[in-house]
Amino acid sequence: MCTGKSSYTKSSPKFGKTSPTSSVLSSGSNGKGMNVTKAPPAKENKKPLEFKLHSGDRAVKRAMFNYSVATNYYIMKLQKKQEERLQKLIEEEEIRMLRKEMVPKAQLMPFFDRPFLPQRSSRPLTMPKEPSFGSVNSTCWTCVFNNQHYLYHINHAHA
Repeated sequence: MCTGKSSYTKSSPKFGKTSPTSSVLSSGSNGKGMNVTKAPPAKENKKPLEFKLHSGDRAVKRAMFNYSVATNYYIMKLQKKQEERLQKLIEEEEIRMLRKEMVPKAQLMPFFDRPFLPQRSSRPLTMPKEPSFGSVNSTCWTCVFNNQHYLYHINHAHA
């Protein structure tokens, strides 16, 4: 479609409005009773409605929400710091009170002006006894196993 004009020209729209006369189909010259169909009437051009995007409103609401979240976070942080500071002061005061009440539990100093004189015990002395392991020279040994007594006779060869 080059007509010598500029290369940027408006071409006819592909899907444009059709006039009612261009869409009427004629029955032709045969006249055999074919029905003529008409296209539906074209819609009128309407003025576009004014519309409003809510992105600006949403941005304002989001900014307000972010501000409230940040404010709440800051307040919670301050409260936590104050609670920690108060807890630290309470603990320090408790430590001070414990230190005041604490009594040293050192050992008493010995009395050097009175020397230690041990007293003799009133209990009787322990008398030593010979162990009864049995005689080494014995030739008979007894053993108890499962509530039964066994006797062993050992023969020693004396040299």
